[in-house]
Amino acid sequence: MDWKTEWGWDAQQFTKKPVHSFQLADSAFLLDGQPFQIISGEMHYPRVPREAWRDRMRKAKAMGLNTIGTYVFWNLHEPQKGKYDFSGNNDIAAFVKTAQEEGLWVILRPSPYVCAEWEFGGYPYWLQNIKGLEVRSKEPQYLQAYKNYIMQVGKQLAPLQVNHGGNILMVQVENEYGAYGSDREYLDINRRLFIEAGFDGLLYTCDPEPFLAKGNLPGKLFTSINGLDKPARIKQLIKQNNEGKGPYFVAEWYPAWFDWWGTQHHKVPAEKYTPGLDSVLSAGMSVNMYMFHGGTTRDFMNGANYNDQNPYEPQISSYDYDAPLDEAGNPTHKFMEFRNVIQKHLPAGRTLPEVPAAKPTITIPAISFTSTTSLFDVLPGATTNATPLTFEELNQAYGFVLYRTTIDGGREGALKIKDLRDYGLVFINGKRISVLDRRLKQDSIWLKLPDEKIQLDILVENLGRINYGPYLLKNKKGITEGVSFNGKELTGWQMFKLPFNDLNSVALKNSKTLSGAPVLKKGTFSLQTVGDTYLNLGNWGKGVVWVNGHNLGRYWNIGPQQTLYVPVEWLKKGGNEIIVLELLKPEQSQLQAVDKPILDKL
Repeated sequence: MDWKTEWGWDAQQFTKKPVHSFQLADSAFLLDGQPFQIISGEMHYPRVPREAWRDRMRKAKAMGLNTIGTYVFWNLHEPQKGKYDFSGNNDIAAFVKTAQEEGLWVILRPSPYVCAEWEFGGYPYWLQNIKGLEVRSKEPQYLQAYKNYIMQVGKQLAPLQVNHGGNILMVQVENEYGAYGSDREYLDINRRLFIEAGFDGLLYTCDPEPFLAKGNLPGKLFTSINGLDKPARIKQLIKQNNEGKGPYFVAEWYPAWFDWWGTQHHKVPAEKYTPGLDSVLSAGMSVNMYMFHGGTTRDFMNGANYNDQNPYEPQISSYDYDAPLDEAGNPTHKFMEFRNVIQKHLPAGRTLPEVPAAKPTITIPAISFTSTTSLFDVLPGATTNATPLTFEELNQAYGFVLYRTTIDGGREGALKIKDLRDYGLVFINGKRISVLDRRLKQDSIWLKLPDEKIQLDILVENLGRINYGPYLLKNKKGITEGVSFNGKELTGWQMFKLPFNDLNSVALKNSKTLSGAPVLKKGTFSLQTVGDTYLNLGNWGKGVVWVNGHNLGRYWNIGPQQTLYVPVEWLKKGGNEIIVLELLKPEQSQLQAVDKPILDKL
């Protein structure tokens, strides 16, 4: 036994952070008993390289923010049931502590459902494998899975609340629940689970105006509002839904919007938003702008929108959002305009830090590829079944599955894939003959088969599970309802799982014949200086890129995004490795990196 143990030495007692109080008054938040106006901006830890968190937070302070808001993403932290991950870029506790070191408070949003233009709204795919489970409900299996998860989140984050010496001011329960349901008993179960997980500070709900009364729990959870910047209306609505009291908090104030594949890039002038921001701050109200800095949605984590009126709309990899900080973390014109507004409302004598200059960028004139491997040459062992299995039945979350069967040739007819989710490349004897796209409601093709035994391959990509609305419960991926030829169901399937979550397990080698199959191209490029850069994939077809092992996201020449952002933090002087999975144009071999993003070209 050493002397520290024998004498009960506790280093913590000399380094403990001061404990704060954060409470509600009738019209203001009180931090240590004094009125406190939250000026917050949303920024999500997985969308920003961990090495860049501090840089973005310093820029938040330079714009005048005193708080950072973030969701917590269940599917990141429990990717497989009972297996938790709070390491690396998923280390949410480190993110919160970094904010504290930078003098920023945090608004935490660990609701199991986040929306956030994120795969399945943050839910892990495996919930769909539990028969009868219903998300956002009192269904017992869901509540048990939810409880297991939120207890783990509590272990990470409950000690970081202000009333325990941390910097988490308040914690959101559920997320815009009124837009989905109105079961107050369910909301109260949420509240109690949060408290059991150790979240014993200020808990709140948020909803847009039309759903505010359905999604709150007056007297038990503080009510805030989303998407409004008219002070009189904010005051009226929060008083109506919060037992006649404030304070007044706009929990999501939108200075712009997100993008999805095949539609125009959203860009809205700062001047459209500055009057609203000014009016809210002038009224002494608190605000969290969504987003302050969007970053990038990598690793197949984009979500999708879908309802009965609109087609399936998968979101792009860039989460630039036309936010005050751009995708790479550089201040924009919007940043400067918002800073000017916020500066007017600072306490007397307080000045803002200097605005950091934009980070240096580099170009890479030509990237050479040293090997091209047919996807058909790197297939793993097959899973066999009479009918096609979904991603979920294969215990695969994201990526691709290749479905293969054999059929008799010498005939013609319609090949129909019932409920394709979401994008399918069809091959006959190794040659691509069609592409089917759920966005365009394509599910069948007319085939004239040669007079021989036919190998039918269908490569299916999960383009992102729906993250909002009533179809959260209808989110299985792959071939979900079977395949027929001339009305007769095809059986005897092999399925090859291609999640592409570990490139080290894929043996890349030069393939002799390609015949239009998807390919993996491996290359290198050498750098004398590093900086942010953007891979220009406008001449390529569709696929995914990895640089030095980091998944940069998807590209697709339909736009509006034509470049993929490569953060300086993931590049190194000397040799760098790049791998491209190209689905549609295997012959492509020219790639360069440019110094500006292209996010607005269809």
